[in-house]
Amino acid sequence: MPSFRILITDIAWPDLSIERAILDRIDAEVILAEKQDPTSLAALAGPVDAIMTNWVKVPAEVIAAAPKCRIVSRLGIGLDNIDVAYCTAHKIPVTNVPDYCVIEVAEHALALLLAMARKVAFFDRQAQQGVYQLQAGPPLRRIEGQTLGLVGFGNIGRRLAQKALCLGMRVLATSRSRRDPLPGVTFVGLDQLLAESDYVSLHIPATPETRHLLNAKRLARMKPSAYLINTARGAVIDEAALAVALEKGQLAGAALDVQAQEPPDLTKPPFNDPRVIVTPHAAFVSEESLADLRRRVAEQVAARLSGQTPMHVVNPAALT
Repeated sequence: MPSFRILITDIAWPDLSIERAILDRIDAEVILAEKQDPTSLAALAGPVDAIMTNWVKVPAEVIAAAPKCRIVSRLGIGLDNIDVAYCTAHKIPVTNVPDYCVIEVAEHALALLLAMARKVAFFDRQAQQGVYQLQAGPPLRRIEGQTLGLVGFGNIGRRLAQKALCLGMRVLATSRSRRDPLPGVTFVGLDQLLAESDYVSLHIPATPETRHLLNAKRLARMKPSAYLINTARGAVIDEAALAVALEKGQLAGAALDVQAQEPPDLTKPPFNDPRVIVTPHAAFVSEESLADLRRRVAEQVAARLSGQTPMHVVNPAALT
């Protein structure tokens, strides 16, 4: 009999070799769920000592079905798929990896900015259809000297700001705390940022307060020549309002790595608009980032089950 059992709700990689190599050290059995609905997860959760989850929701009913559970660990940064309040009330620490994929997401957001600025996707589609003609494309503008607005200035927003400053861009940012300012970055309110930015990049979590933060009213504040980039969470944008704004010419285009429903219906607006670039929630991925993430989360679980305090507990009240 193993000393511990660990439920992994879902993974975005082909095997569990990294996780098992670490969890074998504490004699833990790993159970990978085949079905991700709450009822199926609750049925598996009964004997487990820990839950690890990537994107699948872990509501209170799943955690309650695991009376021995001593930790819930997110294979990622955001916590909107875990009932953290329930965990805290029941003295179960929740962990994440807050600096995971910071470099990758900043690089992806910058790649989307460059692709829109230089009309890379447009010209590629034209060329694939046999149209090799510069004049067929929209006007191109120099990136240097344009303004990037960062909605949220956490680790990823800060890293993207550094890259944009190297390109000679003016950088604005919103921040609730306005702590740790970066030379060259100006903190402003959201309305001013939307009105002045040539590119608006979202770097905030999905919460009840940020749901549809970019709604019809706020999209209307953007320049008709501006572009919207989302590598954060799909729920932050009202996608129906974005489709209407594009149709009305209220902004020039968008690049969406995350969507409210994944995968989205690519036959419908805004995703089928030629001014929109869609990538399949790929911003976080690199071989380096995934290996680091998997190792660190497995070590968090192993630490907790070995009687130690794991890294990056987001609800420290659960430890008291």
